[in-house]
Amino acid sequence: MTDQDLEAAIAVTRFGLGARPGEIAAARSDPRGFLKAQIRREGADQPQGDGQTAQQRIAAFRDYQFAKRETRQAKAGDGAPAATPDANDPVKMAQKLIREETGGDFFARARLGALTEAGFRERWTLFWANHFTVSATKLATATVVGPFEQEAIRPHVFGRFADLLGAAETHPAMLLYLDQATSIGPDSPAAAYFRRGPQRGVGIGPNLPAGAAPKGLNENLAREILELHTVGVNGGYSQADVTEFARAMTGLSIGGLREDPAFAGAPVFRQAAHEPGARTVMGVRYPSGGKDQAGAILADLAARPQTARFVCGKIARHFVADDPPPALVDRLQASWMASGGDLAQVAETLIMAPEAWDPTPAKFKTPYEFLISGYRAAGGAPSDIVVLAPILNALGQKPFSAPSPKGWPEEAEAWAAPDAIVKRMTWAQRFTAKATHDRDPKDLAAQALGARLRPATALAVARAESRPEGFALLLMSPEFQRR
Repeated sequence: MTDQDLEAAIAVTRFGLGARPGEIAAARSDPRGFLKAQIRREGADQPQGDGQTAQQRIAAFRDYQFAKRETRQAKAGDGAPAATPDANDPVKMAQKLIREETGGDFFARARLGALTEAGFRERWTLFWANHFTVSATKLATATVVGPFEQEAIRPHVFGRFADLLGAAETHPAMLLYLDQATSIGPDSPAAAYFRRGPQRGVGIGPNLPAGAAPKGLNENLAREILELHTVGVNGGYSQADVTEFARAMTGLSIGGLREDPAFAGAPVFRQAAHEPGARTVMGVRYPSGGKDQAGAILADLAARPQTARFVCGKIARHFVADDPPPALVDRLQASWMASGGDLAQVAETLIMAPEAWDPTPAKFKTPYEFLISGYRAAGGAPSDIVVLAPILNALGQKPFSAPSPKGWPEEAEAWAAPDAIVKRMTWAQRFTAKATHDRDPKDLAAQALGARLRPATALAVARAESRPEGFALLLMSPEFQRR
């Protein structure tokens, strides 16, 4: 075994999503060049889903809400619930369609992960999708998580962070997920209109999505941008900054029911809902400017050194160790600041950093990473979401359903509990019974881990009573569980 052999294995199994047969051999001649070649300005690969946009999905969800309201009113008028068969119930039919769309989006992403020849590019993309989490835990956002990744995240992952930030925060999915779509400035013309009388959503009203009633100023998006997406919880902002930023973003919403149908579900800016006046955020005064006011704040947040430090720390934590080497974070931050947040440059700095090539496998795979790397080791891909979703649900990583805007946790302790390991073993045994066929598990082990394969694991795989058992031992080995 040479250093080149080990670095090839690290390139594919740490920086990527796990090795497919022949992939480590392909990386051997130039492991760093193998990774750098996956950086491209046009962004990440796109999953092969149904091609529907977030705007189309949101417009369809509006129709579902109308059907739900009409069904409820009809039942109330009858004085008793109607005995409508499930197959003919428009509400249940729409809910089923939403589940199918969400499942189809996730399945397309998982197949891409299992089959891609650019594992680093996909892992880099998944990092940013988790950083800017939009979760399917809300029915209103379940059907747009996939389009959010495709429209706001994937095109920008190797561009400027400022562009990625702007695309993510103003996308309809994010506006819905963090309740920005119904946020109205307390002293805006729209707020004054709603205070005057009982008629809501007429005339000057903000035409809220899906008939929603206005609820005043909402600080959710402003808070999460500061705490989770830019400067971080220790980045020097105050509650007053959150409130001021939230006021600056009022007016950012989604095309509603009384507007041109072409704008239904699309991001819009409503001047009537915008809080007038100058705003001060983190010591910087921003003059009145409507939509441009929030854009200026986002641009400044993207350029702050606190943002570089916070996000680079997350990158190092994701790729290298739960407690990342400070020298690596320093390198990434320096690259970020020198390049003006050029994510392609930051990715190249990560690849070239010696700290990232420490042979110690410090990162414990999440359930999604474990399953995808298992399919890749077998040279296959999931065949249906109904096969993939139940095991991810059991392992605590339900598809597209991070429990909070913080996204899925990175730390090993979140995924390495004894019962979770048992569930991984159960899946591995079932999976390998179908995946191995007539292939030699010793060869699969060598292809999956290369020079990272420990002699003890190689011996256990070779001595297994059956080929499926040998492959299952490989998947449950310490070096396969970590990257």
